[in-house]
Amino acid sequence: MNLPPVIVRAPLPVRLPALDVLRGVAVLGILAVNLQSFALPEAAYANPAAYGDFTGANVAAWLLVHVLAEGKFVTLFSLLFGAGIMVFSTRLEARGQSSLGTHFRRMGWLAAFGLVHAYALWYGDILFTYAVTGMVAYAFRGLAPRWQFTLGAAALLPPLLLLLLLQGVFGLLPEEMQRDMVAEWRPDAEALAQEIAAYRGGWLAQMPARALSALYLQTSLPIWTGWWTGGLMLMGMALFRWGVLTAERSAAFYGRLVAAGLLAGAPLIAAGVIYNLRHGWAAERSMFVGTQFNAFGALGVAAAWLGLVMLAVRRGVWPAGQRALAAVGRTALSNYLGQTLVCTTLFYGHGLGLFGQLERWELLLILPVIWLGQVAVSVLWLRRFQHGPAEWLWRALTYGHAPPLRRPAATPGPDGQPPVLGS
Repeated sequence: MNLPPVIVRAPLPVRLPALDVLRGVAVLGILAVNLQSFALPEAAYANPAAYGDFTGANVAAWLLVHVLAEGKFVTLFSLLFGAGIMVFSTRLEARGQSSLGTHFRRMGWLAAFGLVHAYALWYGDILFTYAVTGMVAYAFRGLAPRWQFTLGAAALLPPLLLLLLLQGVFGLLPEEMQRDMVAEWRPDAEALAQEIAAYRGGWLAQMPARALSALYLQTSLPIWTGWWTGGLMLMGMALFRWGVLTAERSAAFYGRLVAAGLLAGAPLIAAGVIYNLRHGWAAERSMFVGTQFNAFGALGVAAAWLGLVMLAVRRGVWPAGQRALAAVGRTALSNYLGQTLVCTTLFYGHGLGLFGQLERWELLLILPVIWLGQVAVSVLWLRRFQHGPAEWLWRALTYGHAPPLRRPAATPGPDGQPPVLGS
């Protein structure tokens, strides 16, 4: 799969439909993974043996999410965020404006959204991480795409090397530190009971647990997530400029991408499952190297998802479905925050209080219901409005004035039909 030189683009269109469809797939797919975090104790997200029954249908449900979704859709979303930085800065600079101040103002407000989201609603927020790493990634937008891709790939390695080091020295660490790490990976019954009681309580009762988890994720950004997310953003910039994310490559190219991604990713993920099961999800193994099989295997499976979506876009498969997914993608921020509102209402004590009560296979039954609701609301919303509610607010804060929200009366096209949604 030889990649072409940098594409010199004419002024970018208002919408890039392939990006919208891919973003819609990514934001819906992320929920398949995040649903476990909303519904189960925190340790169960990375360690499926940490809480509840892990046999039969629950193992099957975990495997389905682990192999197809975990790490895959957040990878796509991170690539798309990097592409978004390129689109945003290119459009401003094509009009003779500097993108520097506007970009940092945009990321600053996204960070504010992320802080409110993390501490007021759900600790698993990704917006703050994207805002901070997006500020850093912006500095690399002018590099040649081959350097963006190379540096991005290299940025994925420091967390792996650190985890290899930690596994190697685990037995040499002070006993108290070892106990703390084991307790984080596999909490005892008392710790689990305290977490469940907190999230089944009211909003204020949840705050200590939520704030502690959110703070841990944010302070680990320079050690773990910042490297990984920033690296993927740089790779996304390169893939956008090469036309990979906008369905500009050939169908044969995307077919090879699907095959290569599966061949590279699936065996690694399978090896990780076998490794972790063989070691009984022991902290000294699975917490370190055991997590990296899927982390790197996810890159291949994410590439396969990317290839499949781009093939569908190129070939015009199921146009109505693509328009619906594009609507979700155009309102991705609103949908991401909407997932939190729906799920915290379902699982936390200020809502139905189902936290810790459902099995993994039962969560998979809830998933398509939320998906259908988000697709329907997104399509209906964009029939009347130009932006999602969160997108509109973000844009207004970034530019210092409120853009028009309502969609102007549709002008029929040459076939007498209104413009296609997402075009």
